[in-house]
Amino acid sequence: MFHIFCPYCQEYREEEEFHPSGQAHIERPADPASVSDEEWGDYLFFRDNPRGIHHEMWVHRLGCRKFFNITRDTASYEILETYRMGEQPSITAASAEVRREQGVQTADGGWQTVGARPENSRLNEETPSCPSPTGAIRAGASPARG
Repeated sequence: MFHIFCPYCQEYREEEEFHPSGQAHIERPADPASVSDEEWGDYLFFRDNPRGIHHEMWVHRLGCRKFFNITRDTASYEILETYRMGEQPSITAASAEVRREQGVQTADGGWQTVGARPENSRLNEETPSCPSPTGAIRAGASPARG
């Protein structure tokens, strides 16, 4: 199970509380009446499906119910950052490629990043289900049973 950081609630929550809502940063045509049927169809039905860095819109459906954006690597399922609607991503495909070429890793090998770690996080770093100091958890880690 993954834990995803909600930029509105300012805390990590279980992935079941969230729902993906498609590609982020899609601009509606300013004057829909002036676009052709083909352009309108492209806007409504066609989305990018890249292998690598992708910006997605998600909703915290069982929490604050607000929409926010996630930057995710579609090849590894790694969530690189979360940010509020209206904000621009700090990680792009170009910046991720530069980091990869320089040998900079977003997390330790075998760990799943889950968004920017807040400064005032109250998470216990020794609990297996909570993110490590790098803001990551082991992919597939489950909460400790007591």
